[in-house]
Amino acid sequence: MTEFPRRRWAQASVVVLAVLMLMTTGCASLTQKGSGGSGPPTAAKDQGPVPLYYDFGDVLVPSELKIDKGASFVFQTPGLSAGVLAMRGRVEISSLIAFFESNMAKDNWRLVSSFKSPRTIMMFQKENRWCVINITDSNFATDVEIWVAPTIHEPASGLMK
Repeated sequence: MTEFPRRRWAQASVVVLAVLMLMTTGCASLTQKGSGGSGPPTAAKDQGPVPLYYDFGDVLVPSELKIDKGASFVFQTPGLSAGVLAMRGRVEISSLIAFFESNMAKDNWRLVSSFKSPRTIMMFQKENRWCVINITDSNFATDVEIWVAPTIHEPASGLMK
């Protein structure tokens, strides 16, 4: 009968030691961060995710959006990139619209028209290209399609005159 209380006492002492070790390592990390100069230098403020330029060198995309390679198609020549980038991510639609309005203007795109609803379409133009951004909001993610196409300066030909 004396073995049962000894086993229980040994288990309890192991638990107490583990808790004490966790507490001392937690406190040690707090004092190390608070001491001046002993820890590594840290940035003054957290910059967050950095937006990226993908296949279109003048269309900035938030890094929260990930490319859907199966639904994307980009055609590139030395002087032209055109096609569609399909992307998905967990981004609030209003902040995404504001992001594109601001950053497309910085890259010299002119907002021509936009439709805002659960499906938002934004149309931008440059002298030689069009960009259409289609944003669809769903329950768990936001889908974005970025279409870039060259402007046709030739007169219409064929059946579509």
